[in-house]
Amino acid sequence: MLFVNGQRKEKQWRNWAENVTATPEYYHEPETVQEIQEIVDSCRIRGTSLRVTGAAHSFSAVAQPDNETLSLKNLRGLISYDPEALEARLWAGTHLYEAAPLLETIGMAFENMGDIQEQTIAGAISTGTHGTGKAFGSLSNQIIAWTWIDGMGKIHQHRRSNDDLSKALSLSLGLLGVLIDVTIKTIPVYSLRVENTKQAFDDALLQWQSDIETNRHIEWFYFPGTDLVQVKKTNAIPFIRQNKQSKAVDAIKNGLIETAGFKLISEVCRIKPQLSRKMTALTAKGIPTGVTEGVYHEVLPTPRLVKFTETEYALPLERFEMVMEEIHAFLRAHPFYVHFPIECRVTAGEDAFFSPTQGRETVFLAFHMYKGMNDAPYFKWVHKLMKKYNARPHFGKMHNLSAERLAQLYPNVHEFMEVREGLDPHQLFISQYMRNLLF
Repeated sequence: MLFVNGQRKEKQWRNWAENVTATPEYYHEPETVQEIQEIVDSCRIRGTSLRVTGAAHSFSAVAQPDNETLSLKNLRGLISYDPEALEARLWAGTHLYEAAPLLETIGMAFENMGDIQEQTIAGAISTGTHGTGKAFGSLSNQIIAWTWIDGMGKIHQHRRSNDDLSKALSLSLGLLGVLIDVTIKTIPVYSLRVENTKQAFDDALLQWQSDIETNRHIEWFYFPGTDLVQVKKTNAIPFIRQNKQSKAVDAIKNGLIETAGFKLISEVCRIKPQLSRKMTALTAKGIPTGVTEGVYHEVLPTPRLVKFTETEYALPLERFEMVMEEIHAFLRAHPFYVHFPIECRVTAGEDAFFSPTQGRETVFLAFHMYKGMNDAPYFKWVHKLMKKYNARPHFGKMHNLSAERLAQLYPNVHEFMEVREGLDPHQLFISQYMRNLLF
């Protein structure tokens, strides 16, 4: 039985990939900050837990509610901005696909974005959503001030500094309270040129170091067990909008090739998994190449129209060649029933207590499996391999972290927990999933 603002609503909560579901008792959609405070007070008095669900784009159960869930869908948009300081304050429920155009209207831009823009700002910064580029951190790293309501219904505001609270807020997993709004340090709006090429694995690997140094953004899509890699290089250009013809071509590519073509291939693999290797080779040969230019938020994010599950890990950047050679050799000899490419991205280090980068230049490897296919054997191998390299999983993706392993990988768990205890002593924001991860 589900309620929205006191009204019964028959609806099961589920994430985007539909691999995590729940049936919360109440579903809250507050329209004011005061309403959020009242909801928090009510949950604390009644002893129930509360999770903010965002756009439900995490593949792990990080947003899964046990008792009650809260959506910030009614708290969206631009609040204020400072053109001289290049700072903009937005409601935390604003989706990234809404935020970027809003910032453009005032001549501002996100320094970097990921390849998915459906998330809310609150969800993206709480889980460590990131893009690619050696000089750039995650979206969380662009936040310079937070406003939130703690587990006792109190409103807090804090501006980033080199303190424990900032390092906990920067990637909080929704454990410190309900984010109300954030202030983003922006840059002037800009355009990008995206070049997609197809390269042999060995050639791409030889060029890796040069590519990450000479391009604003670099991204790999390695097709498991094949000798082909899609290399995506992105660099700044004078301001230009994507023209109508280019948009139409992209719409056709995304619509016909991904939605229809890749969906068909994926269904073939789901029905006959033993054909996955052949379908992977077919997909690799059809890698799109060419150049696209436009405003950054037109060309950085790409639509994800075919659903999948995902696990992603962060490793020290200098270990990339070693781990990719091992992955390549293993998958050529021991193919899994998987046809989705492995996505490889780089980021700068961050000082957040729960940042998977832990302050060092990092490469993220993302492994995907088509929804409806058995991801267990493939992801089990990934988890084992990544443990060998002491890699840290992305909290918004599927992982097998335990509280013990979390403490081994993150040296500042104790400091984070001290901050959390001060803001939520009644454990209002801790679901059973989070309890298993933390205690």
